Amino acid sequence: MKLSRKVLRFILLLIYLKIRASVAQDYDEPKEEEPASPPPEVEECNGIYVSYEFLSRTKGYPRVKNTTAQSWTFHATATVVNTGADELKAWKIFIGFQHKEILVSASGAVSLDGESFPAAVGNGTYLSGNPQADLRTSIDTAGDFTQMQAKIDLSGTQFGVKPPAVPMPKTIKLVNDGYQCPAPTRKKTSMHICCKKNPKLKAKEVKTKFLPRQNGDLSISYDVTQSYANNYLAQVTLENKSPLGRLDHWNLTWEWMRGEFIYTMKGAYTRNIDYSGCLYGPAGTYYADMDFSKVMNCEKRPTISDLPRERANDTEVGKIPYCCRNGSLLPTIMDPSQSKSVFLVQVFKLPPDLNRTAFYPPEKWKIVGTLNPDYKCGQPIRVDPTKTPDPSGLQATKSALASWQIVCNITKPTKGKSRCCVSFSAYYNESVIPCNTCACGCPDTKKCNPEAPALLLPAEAILVPFENRTIKAKAWAGMKKFHVPRPLPCGDNCGVSINWHVSTDYKGGWSARVTLFNWERMNFENWFTAIQLKKAALGYEKFYSFNGTFLRQLNNTIFFQGLAGANYLLGETNETATAMKVPGKQQSVLTFTKSKTPNINVPGGDGFPSKVLFNGEECALPKRLPIAEGNRLHVNMVQVFVLTLCHFFAHQI
Repeated sequence: MKLSRKVLRFILLLIYLKIRASVAQDYDEPKEEEPASPPPEVEECNGIYVSYEFLSRTKGYPRVKNTTAQSWTFHATATVVNTGADELKAWKIFIGFQHKEILVSASGAVSLDGESFPAAVGNGTYLSGNPQADLRTSIDTAGDFTQMQAKIDLSGTQFGVKPPAVPMPKTIKLVNDGYQCPAPTRKKTSMHICCKKNPKLKAKEVKTKFLPRQNGDLSISYDVTQSYANNYLAQVTLENKSPLGRLDHWNLTWEWMRGEFIYTMKGAYTRNIDYSGCLYGPAGTYYADMDFSKVMNCEKRPTISDLPRERANDTEVGKIPYCCRNGSLLPTIMDPSQSKSVFLVQVFKLPPDLNRTAFYPPEKWKIVGTLNPDYKCGQPIRVDPTKTPDPSGLQATKSALASWQIVCNITKPTKGKSRCCVSFSAYYNESVIPCNTCACGCPDTKKCNPEAPALLLPAEAILVPFENRTIKAKAWAGMKKFHVPRPLPCGDNCGVSINWHVSTDYKGGWSARVTLFNWERMNFENWFTAIQLKKAALGYEKFYSFNGTFLRQLNNTIFFQGLAGANYLLGETNETATAMKVPGKQQSVLTFTKSKTPNINVPGGDGFPSKVLFNGEECALPKRLPIAEGNRLHVNMVQVFVLTLCHFFAHQI
């Protein structure tokens, strides 16, 4: 009887443990999670659904009493979902930030401006997908949202919006070509939009799985031409596509995203030849037997420059077609053969990318020149492999293993960000309207007023540097009884200034004189200038000391450059006797006829350019025009008559 109780207890214990283990097993077994249902708005969108949701924010440091200066850390998410019937290649969205935001991170996306984070985005920002650049359809993925949707986690700082107000963007939209977006639907902490294909836009037939090449002011091609297990050779081609764009002494930067480094280059070089980043980093561990003293650059963000012309035939670093131009990319109007630059780069990779087909181009591209326009570059987009003539000379083409295109576009300079400026003057007014105050920025405003308008000047004053104009400007203001602000206005601080002077105006035509001043120490080789005259350009006849061309197809632009042998705009020098700075200068008169523009009003504004470019950079224009003084307009008509007769007889000889 005693034994039976023990056996019974043992049996009951086994049953209990078995039941407990079974229950625990059922409890610990992970349950299959149901996919989260999309928002109702997605169900109603047959296109591309884009949303922005504000999540949270906290007060930042330093703590200040001024609400507009107080910083707030914010977190938000942006979502792009393809609910249409066509795959969305290389998606791009615009978020219209408006509260002086500084974007610190954007997981799942990169800035199309090529800027590294943190980046000031107070005027809005363009984002594109990375690494998920393409969004497939529900049809092709059986409704797999991981392939249809991109979610971007945003973190940053904003200013000036005090709770309970919510710092929402002004707008959001998809910016891919061929899509139309209505105004977004707004809520307190979110906004969404459904963008659909433009029904009037005829879809282009795509014969490959890659996007067609895009148009832009500057096109960069990154072509992988040879591949090995742990490295590859790429050819980088820069092509100037803008008729009025230009780069001088270009510096190109990009950012490696997967630990790559540059082993060798031909046709260009890195400004910093440094291998310490490899030696003390992951590359030094993996390539333990490599002699890193032969490595050109190990920086995550290298700066690359073109080689000088004298290295073009160097067998080690030159001998590349279209290389070694000293960083000059001219517009095709000047010389099509000088509008392209090419260089080769050997790239070493790190695990897990050690196979022949693992290619990841660098990102966050940026290119700058010397006194050239600012370019904003997009992210690399996979395109059809580039085809080039076979180097053997046979009538065959050679395709790259993989190609990416980076498109860069010229941006309009904002106030105070120009690098050149224009002054206006005319025969009917003794005063010159100088360049705007702080036209090219004001680094030091302690002793001058950056907001006061520039003082009118006597004609001879524009020949001397700004720091030597004060006495002349004050004396002229006293003579003309002009107001003199205290403190005096700051200078324009521009490296190049251009004076546009209306010389004559008579019944059959008119003339102007243009003078270029170089206040930089460098010389400008093969310089060019372009001016737009909205109404009067049709009457352009000729330049007397420059080579000019009328480009009607470019908004009535007159394009001019130095004559052969006189295409250098020399840099600033110091005069020995007075130690005063003397700018490099070139000047010419140009004439117009009124036969094609009989109703223009030259003094009223038609005789002054609405836009001026120097070497592609848009120059700051004065905010006012010269006005007639007393009877100077009438008196000058007699002078014009005499000058016209002299001009006529001179051509008869």
